[in-house]
Formats: sequence, C-alpha cells, structure tokens
Amino acid sequence: MSRAARRRAFRRGHIAELLCLWHLRLRGWRILARRFRVPSGEVDLIARRGRVLAAIEVKARDNLSLAAEAVGPRQRRRVARALDHFVALRPELARLALRYDVMLVTPGRLPRHLADAWRNEGGSR
Repeated sequence: MSRAARRRAFRRGHIAELLCLWHLRLRGWRILARRFRVPSGEVDLIARRGRVLAAIEVKARDNLSLAAEAVGPRQRRRVARALDHFVALRPELARLALRYDVMLVTPGRLPRHLADAWRNEGGSR
C-alpha cells in the first residue's frame, strides 16, 4: 500500500470514528475513551450507557459485508486486552457488564451498530 493510500485510509478511519462517536452520543452513550491504546491492544471507542461498558471497533469499508469481515480473531483479542486494561485503570467500572460491539460505516449511510458482536472466550471476564 502506498503512502498516499495509507493516508487516505487513516483519514477515512478517523472520519468514521467521529461519525460513530456522535452517533453514539446522540443515542445516550457516554464516550469514556477514544483510540485507547496499550502495548497489548487497542480499541477505537469505549462507551458507557447505563450498566453497559462497550468496547467499540469501528470499520469503514465500501460495503457492509467487507466492513463486517474486517474484524478478525487477532483484532478481537487486541480489543479485549485493551478493555481489560482500561477497566483495571478504572476500578469503579468493574461491576458493569462488558460488551464488544462493532460499528460499520459505509458511504452515504448512517453507521450500523452491531451490539454484542462477539464474546471474549479466553478473557479474564
């Protein structure tokens, strides 16, 4: 991938994250972290609504099926590790129900929020 293509992909992802962030806020979610990174993982958005704490992975592609296929097992493990680390830093959140969501962004459409998109099979919670 060329440098220009990487820049376009980065910009597209950044815009998709902002779109999802506002989409979630308008639906009552409180954004606690954006682009949360630790050496063992990363997650695009961490949001809370009521008793639910969600790690949200944002994927922007040309169509929904490509976007949905873009979250593989390795990436899911990285998201789960990042959320575990986030909760360890914020012990007051430990009693909330943890959830892993995906938001799919395609041109000309509102983001599609897939709640509880996967379970953390090997995780600590």
